[in-house]
Amino acid sequence: MKIAIYLFLFSGIFFNQNFPDANNILEKVDKNMISDTKIVEADMIIYGRRNTRTVSSKGYSEGNDKSFTEYLAPEREKGTKMLKLENNLWIYSPSTDRTIQLSGHMLRQSVMGSDLSYEDMMEDRKLTEMYAAKVSAEEIIDGRKTWVLELKSIVDDVAYDSRKIWVDQERYVPLQEELFAKSGQLLKKTVLKDIKKIEGRWYPTKMNYKDMLKDGNGTDFDVKDIRFNADIPAYIFSKASLKK
Repeated sequence: MKIAIYLFLFSGIFFNQNFPDANNILEKVDKNMISDTKIVEADMIIYGRRNTRTVSSKGYSEGNDKSFTEYLAPEREKGTKMLKLENNLWIYSPSTDRTIQLSGHMLRQSVMGSDLSYEDMMEDRKLTEMYAAKVSAEEIIDGRKTWVLELKSIVDDVAYDSRKIWVDQERYVPLQEELFAKSGQLLKKTVLKDIKKIEGRWYPTKMNYKDMLKDGNGTDFDVKDIRFNADIPAYIFSKASLKK
């Protein structure tokens, strides 16, 4: 009996040692997902209780401190703009011709009734800067072999204290993600699909975000066009751009 226990423990240790280094995996994920600058045209499909809305936008980002989004459709949302500079967010509404500022806990509010918060929309830091990681298992997701990573925050200013990510073993792109509060409560789930090779990197072009505290089918984010490391004029990331 003791021999069997020792063999079981030894095999478990040996198996775990065959897992690759979690930080190396995260670095490869960051290399695919993060760039110095980014320009994205996308549709956000919001599944409500009574109807479904599609909101089109064009967004610009530079590092983690600067981002600008302009909503292009439908008519009701057209002309709405958001500007993030460091930890502050300004929103311009053309219907009132007013700009309001959001900060702190207000950034956790839903964007246009979607399952995404302003924090979700504006967070673009490298995972390696926010979390310590370990590989806990291997699983198959949509026929793809994945490493299952458990992430724990190493900085205070993160929206989610811990995460669980399923990373494609070949392409190093997340295929699924679970986001948790400090209490351990599951807050959100994300499913990432339609992985395409764009400018030499693998990137998901369809994502479903599900707020686990809400009913419904979540919110789809459908990338129509994306450019990495593109030149972005400096004026884009200024308050003057909100009313242009």
